[in-house]
Amino acid sequence: MSTRWYSVEFDAAGPAALARFWSEMTGWPIVYEDEVEVVVEGEPGMVPLGFIVNGDPKVGKNRVHLDLDSRSPEHQAELVARAERLGATRVDIGQGDVPWVVLADPEGNEFCVLDPRDEYAQAGPVAAVVLDSPDPAAVAAFWAAATGWVERARGDDWVSLAPPAGAGPHLELLRTPDAKVVKNRLHLDMAPWAADDQAAEVARLEALGATRIDIGQGTPSWVVLADPQGSELCVLSARD
Repeated sequence: MSTRWYSVEFDAAGPAALARFWSEMTGWPIVYEDEVEVVVEGEPGMVPLGFIVNGDPKVGKNRVHLDLDSRSPEHQAELVARAERLGATRVDIGQGDVPWVVLADPEGNEFCVLDPRDEYAQAGPVAAVVLDSPDPAAVAAFWAAATGWVERARGDDWVSLAPPAGAGPHLELLRTPDAKVVKNRLHLDMAPWAADDQAAEVARLEALGATRIDIGQGTPSWVVLADPQGSELCVLSARD
């Protein structure tokens, strides 16, 4: 039995416009669009980005953000210029003098354009999805079990999980002292494989410390959970 990392989902006041921004930033096409959700998807191995209509106001810095990969200083500068041309703004979240650039997308979601790093050579346009955590080491095993990613490296304040096949973004757990006060505006979706059972996979994640939560989702086909530190995730129905 297993689940795998299926997508990253954004709450968005205007899903279509925000999807167009991220399509331009990643170079990935929009592959699905209706009045509720828009999906941007790259080549196999990449994790799609979904944009779901949600009018809740953004409160504070997001606890989940994307890091974009760059392959050279010139590429980094071009990505930053492209983002600003598309409506992104530079933001100060206390990062100090760092080699990456921190921006906010047109709806205020923070993201970073990284300096060139060899460890992301196979990641694709999205180098990593970063999840704030009060204790990364304590929750790393849970996220490895949920995503199917494997631990690549760790430090005192971070753990990096990478796709076992090589291609695709890393999932990086980063220590932050900030307390979680509202539902995350970005969350990860997991999906069982077609031969697996959704209920059994939910039970497996609950045994690893997840809890079922109600965020007003009603009775959809997916199950909403919180990881052992309170970050939301969804387990979708089984699929190929």
